[in-house]
Amino acid sequence: MSLIKTQCRGSIPRYIRVLFVLTGILFIILLIHKYLSGLPVCRLSGPRQWTDKSVRNFAIRTTWNGDCVKHEPVKISLAPSSDGGLLIKVLAPFFNSPAKPNGPAGQPFPGLWDYEVIEAFFLNDKDQYLEVEFCPYGQHLLLMLNGQRKMVKDQLPLTTFNATIGGDRWAGEAILPRSYFPPNVTRFNAYAIHGEGSDRVYESLYPVPWSQSEPDFHLLGYFQQIDMTQILNNYDSKHVSEEWRPFVTN
Repeated sequence: MSLIKTQCRGSIPRYIRVLFVLTGILFIILLIHKYLSGLPVCRLSGPRQWTDKSVRNFAIRTTWNGDCVKHEPVKISLAPSSDGGLLIKVLAPFFNSPAKPNGPAGQPFPGLWDYEVIEAFFLNDKDQYLEVEFCPYGQHLLLMLNGQRKMVKDQLPLTTFNATIGGDRWAGEAILPRSYFPPNVTRFNAYAIHGEGSDRVYESLYPVPWSQSEPDFHLLGYFQQIDMTQILNNYDSKHVSEEWRPFVTN
């Protein structure tokens, strides 16, 4: 009996057995790849924030309430500019939804938050903050808020914003004047919005808990710490710019 078994095993050529093993390994690799490709982006790799060569980098990997995004994350980088301002760069997927805002590129556009947009908020401990919005078509919107949702200035001029669309991605950069920031900025958050109607998608760098029923980007308690000395040269937290002086009391 043992002789028969030995002869049966020997009847299968070695190269065929090797081929069976390699095929099995390849099949397992394909299954693993399929599983990983179906995972949301924030479960795969990469930090939410990091510093590289004096540049502060952020990746928006979650929706407004903490789910993982299912596409390449929006990336934002902050660094000092040579003129004393803050250089902000964005790199993001281009969804082409909603349609292009009906306004010239390079100019403020009221209600830009209703379009495809990336937003950055710079907040101090007195709930004074600068809101910055960028659109892939070149429009922008900068607002100063003195208290939660209490806008005191909007459509601040910005001559340095440039945006370019290349295929399914877009990139933009601008220099934010130092005077636009409230004194003693300590916290930060960033957002990305695209889509229309029931397909509207809201994403957040620092999301809110599931208990929130709808997206609200002005829930200031969920912003997280930022060190402005890393992104503004010679930063003086006590300095009050002319733009903010009317709203700051000692």
